[in-house]
Amino acid sequence: MRLILASRNADKVRELGPLLVPHELEPLPDDVELPPEDGETFAANALGKARAAAAATGRPAIADDSGITAQALGGAPGVRSARFAGEDATDEENLARLLDEAPAGSAVAYVCALAFADDDDGVEHLVEGRCTGTLAAEPRGDGGFGYDPAFVPDDDATGRTMAELDPAEKAAISHRGRAARALADWLRDRA
Repeated sequence: MRLILASRNADKVRELGPLLVPHELEPLPDDVELPPEDGETFAANALGKARAAAAATGRPAIADDSGITAQALGGAPGVRSARFAGEDATDEENLARLLDEAPAGSAVAYVCALAFADDDDGVEHLVEGRCTGTLAAEPRGDGGFGYDPAFVPDDDATGRTMAELDPAEKAAISHRGRAARALADWLRDRA
């Protein structure tokens, strides 16, 4: 199945594509406007984007909303992960703020809500993937993106950050990998 990916984030396209094989992801057409990510949950944001992409293109669409939650910050940055240091903040600025506000070694979790919407038959489906870990004292590694350089996953006994794992290792344990596999299973069963 060919799916529209309701995202202009090249890193998400790169990570999700291989995880959803045999389905093919198509980029969101430039003329499609997505709704603001102003939902209270990752699921609400993902569903809003998937619905908008499906309605605008007339094709099945998927969208994700994901981020990091820090126990020491009461779950922040949460749905504001991409804007934690401000509306136009870079990944580095967001990470610096998290490291400044949350102590090293504190519990963190990555959360990914992945939504499917098909305007043709009105079918919608939502899955969620989680990955727990701890916050590193300083960034390490140059793989991944976002908060990966400071996220030490519980499911990897080596103590490396997500940015130090190779793409296959990361995909096996990441929140996005888990959500994508759950969605791929659902799509397979739906066919």
